Amino acid sequence: MRIRVQEAPFDLGAEVNRFTAAQADMGAVVSFTGVVRGGGGTLRHMEIEHYPGMTESALRDISEQACARWSLGDVLVIHRYGRLAPGAQIMMVATASRHRKDAFEAAEFLMDYLKSRAPFWKREVTEDGAAWVAARDEDEAALTRW
Repeated sequence: MRIRVQEAPFDLGAEVNRFTAAQADMGAVVSFTGVVRGGGGTLRHMEIEHYPGMTESALRDISEQACARWSLGDVLVIHRYGRLAPGAQIMMVATASRHRKDAFEAAEFLMDYLKSRAPFWKREVTEDGAAWVAARDEDEAALTRW
């Protein structure tokens, strides 16, 4: 299991290739990457803040929960912070399992957690000013299935 919280961009292809190469006994690798939406052309950038130490601990905890619930060989979570332009990669999750169902479900579980509970604070800066991003009801509702 690897957890990284970083300001620098990551190379998605290299990360997925490295993760997959280490999964010789697994039959499935699932990956998901989140990117900054353009906001209809008005978004200048997004600012993501977090508390170092606390954030990594929370991401490790939810990854351990995923490993306990599904039969996983490995988990990778990368989440960025700082100033991100539209189209920039925010995060990625990769899961590996002997069977695809576990890999898909664990990846969805992790993504739902990252979207609604991970300790990151997002502020959108548009042509009209800046505003903190509020939690969305549908993101909260997604957690109820787990």
